Amino acid sequence: MNVFPIVEAEFASVMAVPPLARRADHSLDEEQNRRLVAHIEAGGVRTLLYGGNANFYHVAVSEYRDLLDMLAGIAAPHTRVIPAIGPDFGKMLDQARILAQTSYRTAMVLPLAGFTTPHGVAAGLTRVADAAGIPLTLYLKNEDYVDVETLARLVDDGTLIAVKYAIPRADPADDPYLRRLLGYVKPSRVVSGMGERPALVHTRDFGLAAWTTGSGCIAPHAVMALFGAAKSGRDERDGAAQALYDAFLPLETLRDEISLIRVLHDAVTLSGIADMGPILPLLSATPAGELPFVRKATLDLLAFDRTIAGTSGERS
Repeated sequence: MNVFPIVEAEFASVMAVPPLARRADHSLDEEQNRRLVAHIEAGGVRTLLYGGNANFYHVAVSEYRDLLDMLAGIAAPHTRVIPAIGPDFGKMLDQARILAQTSYRTAMVLPLAGFTTPHGVAAGLTRVADAAGIPLTLYLKNEDYVDVETLARLVDDGTLIAVKYAIPRADPADDPYLRRLLGYVKPSRVVSGMGERPALVHTRDFGLAAWTTGSGCIAPHAVMALFGAAKSGRDERDGAAQALYDAFLPLETLRDEISLIRVLHDAVTLSGIADMGPILPLLSATPAGELPFVRKATLDLLAFDRTIAGTSGERS
């Protein structure tokens, strides 16, 4: 695991958001997690963000140190690992004290709906960052969690190092809140947090640093190629980004329609990359009737990724 101090430039690359493998008794499965991480790293992804897809919402504080140690041990020396904390203040604070004993350089705050105020969030995040001894990454999923001015102050004072922006819009290009946010916080510190669907709009039209990817855990070569095409502007000349983008949509659509977390968890198992085992309660598996559709979309995406990997190999 990369233990050097985190720098702003690191956010300008795709971040994989993997699921977490567990055995039948829900204990951590180090070998299967290692297999998935190796697959992601082989595609060129250098940041792993363990949050919603890994079901960190329901991770016990008593397990947290073992989980951190496992993730640090299975990642390559060049790979940045960002674990999640929260979403409630008490859990965040306990986890922050554990993080302070490790070499992690940032942690992502999971979003909490309700029972918060912007000023309370600011005070809480400041205390958590102080307890952890590291800046935090904020996962922003609604406009009411914290106002733009307060968020900007948290970035300026070092409490926050980055923002994962994930407020859904019917049209991602029509987002006055995001435009206002970028008037206060540099785009280089804001990462699109909703997978591939809004990724091209967010990176090219709004100038966000990069995006987080779930499906890219299955197709890391393809997602890195998509990022390269989006950032280079090649799509205007040869449609490169759009063709890559389209390959992700079948699986992303199933994730949107059924469950972002559950479908990805089962898709990794169906891909044969690694066996994720059972998903941690309070979630449950993808409905059995949907699995054939998930399997097809997954295997199609994996096959597409292999063609991209082969093309990259020929170029090198």
